[in-house]
Amino acid sequence: MKNLLIPFLFISFISFAQIEKPPVYAGCENESIQNLENCFNTKLESAILKEFRVPQIAIQDNYKGQVKVVFLVTKNGKFEVLYVNAMYPELEEEAKRVFYKLPTIQPATYNGRAIDQRYIFPISIPLVEAPEVIVEKNVEPTTLHPTTPVVIATKPEKIIPANNTIIQVQNIQDTLDYRNAGLFPEFNSELNIPLTHQKYDEIIYYLDRGENTHTASKPYLFNEIRPYVDLEVKRNSLLKDKKTWAGRKLFNEHLFLVKGKHYWFTANLVWDLQMGKDNSDVDYTYNNGRGIQIQGALGKKFSFSTSFYESQGRFAEYVNLENRRLNPIIGASGIVLGRGKAKGFKEGGFDYPVAEAYLSYTPNEFFNFQFGNGKNFIGDGYRSFFLSDVASPYPFLKISTQFWKIKYTNLWMWMDDIRAGSSDDGTNLRKYVAMHHLSWNVTKKLNIGLFESVITSENSYNGFDISFFNPIIFYRAVEFSNGGDFSGNVQVGLNTKYRLNDNISFYSQLLLDELTVGELFSGEGYIGNKYAIQVGAKYYNAFKVNNLMLQGEFNLVRPYTFSHAEPTLNSGHYNQAISHLWGGNFWEAIGIARYSKNRWFGNAKLIIGKKGFDFQGDAISYGGDIYRSYLDGFSDYGNDIAQGNTTNIFIGDLQAGYVLNPTTNLQLFGGFTYRNFTPSVSDNVATENNTTWFTIGVKSDLFNWYFDF
Repeated sequence: MKNLLIPFLFISFISFAQIEKPPVYAGCENESIQNLENCFNTKLESAILKEFRVPQIAIQDNYKGQVKVVFLVTKNGKFEVLYVNAMYPELEEEAKRVFYKLPTIQPATYNGRAIDQRYIFPISIPLVEAPEVIVEKNVEPTTLHPTTPVVIATKPEKIIPANNTIIQVQNIQDTLDYRNAGLFPEFNSELNIPLTHQKYDEIIYYLDRGENTHTASKPYLFNEIRPYVDLEVKRNSLLKDKKTWAGRKLFNEHLFLVKGKHYWFTANLVWDLQMGKDNSDVDYTYNNGRGIQIQGALGKKFSFSTSFYESQGRFAEYVNLENRRLNPIIGASGIVLGRGKAKGFKEGGFDYPVAEAYLSYTPNEFFNFQFGNGKNFIGDGYRSFFLSDVASPYPFLKISTQFWKIKYTNLWMWMDDIRAGSSDDGTNLRKYVAMHHLSWNVTKKLNIGLFESVITSENSYNGFDISFFNPIIFYRAVEFSNGGDFSGNVQVGLNTKYRLNDNISFYSQLLLDELTVGELFSGEGYIGNKYAIQVGAKYYNAFKVNNLMLQGEFNLVRPYTFSHAEPTLNSGHYNQAISHLWGGNFWEAIGIARYSKNRWFGNAKLIIGKKGFDFQGDAISYGGDIYRSYLDGFSDYGNDIAQGNTTNIFIGDLQAGYVLNPTTNLQLFGGFTYRNFTPSVSDNVATENNTTWFTIGVKSDLFNWYFDF
């Protein structure tokens, strides 16, 4: 390597707990504790310099830059790479190769107990053999992490020497002084990470590389995923060098930030401003959403978030028709799918407010308690049969418990049947849903989850029985003791996930809404065999393309699944399913591709499927509409998937854009949707439709919004 120049940078060390004794690298065993850090730094640096080979593509391009490696020295003394930020995939792979070859060492300890310890190792390209650097601690906080020392190299032929030491930075959770928390205190909080598929697919890639992680129950807490991926480092890598106040607020920071010793809060304006055109007679489509989001923390265990949107919108015609499909409803002229009740706005539009908020409290390492109004998700797929985030927000109480190889999630939710015929007093019929999900890491690669839920209502035996608040009881026994089938609707399920390697994982779900074992294999299509099956796979860094994720998923739902003899006990909320938004009686195949590079992103999605609808004016239910009683089914036997008004569905969707501000995920985007919807008989229940829909806009992408039905 003598022909390669080098400013090779020091190691900056971020600690999550005050270290009593740092890691002991091989060959440093006889050093005093005061010299262990220097020895660790020197030995590690020497080993990496000796092994690292700059890829030919970087040499050919005369590349000059940095490879930032975020890694752990685990409590088992192993080096584990969490994240690599590099210009070329070849540089990332080389960094991983080098770290993989490092020896097992003695881990860091705290109070005599081995702990995981995180580091950032920036490698300058081209390499040099004698690293000499200048460390500058006080720099412009808008361009780099305010607590991360910055390395500035002068001319490569003559660099001022500096002590090559490990620098320890106190974590805010240990010091509990938010004044030193930097510009983004949420990364050290008990707040939820906004639930979007694009962001979570990225996070799950790092969780899957951990030894004892759980990915099904969402959303995740910021502090929950910190041991596996440093989102703050990734955020800082996206920040622009903006000197003006307006530039920093638009492209980098929170609009408003207040910090004290034991508290902080932020306030941001959030937007969803879209314009588009479909091929219907509607002049144009639009969404004019404006809102405010306030988040904060009091102490290190308690966090809070609240947001409010005021919006007006008009969508592609097939979405507008679905928004009005189950009229009349109580107190409104329609709904906006996934958002809530709406009143009419101008010609064919909707005026709809949305409010979400929650409190999050983590008293110790085992429990997190949340109470709020929002959404949750249980599953590893794009869809979920247990609980999805397709419906409108709802009040909930959640307890998350994690110990050993177990994560146990309890959810109690208050949902509404808003059809005018379901209530006789002009108010929503309140529904009560209790769920629990147990996730167990059987091995390092295999995870199994067990699920159970019960739905009751004000019109059932006694509403939300106090027994359902028991977090470890079997709901089916309670339902049976309260009077059987009409006292509640119980569902049970099983999910699995298998990590083939760091880049490929497989997942599945099986939900049983009702099942008669004796009829299961008879082949006679018994009406009581109500179940749903999902299988899928994810492939990260597909075909060695960095940041390319491919996903394939197949979903199958038997007729009458998610419905009930008493329609108010179905798996629905605000005229929408709380599981799969297609309801029941269908099969579906999904292909998804996601790619990101710095602030740029692109997503592609293809869906093909077949679903059975009812016929207009027909008193018979064919099992696709969860708001109809399965007692109206056409036969006890002979039920097949997609029976009734069989409809072929094809959906293609492309989205691409640029992240203007990663703090609020403010995006400039464009999208194209093609939808072909072809029923056997076109009527008001299933209307033949061939849609093309173009959209452009600016939005704060903080939640999933589904139009793929």
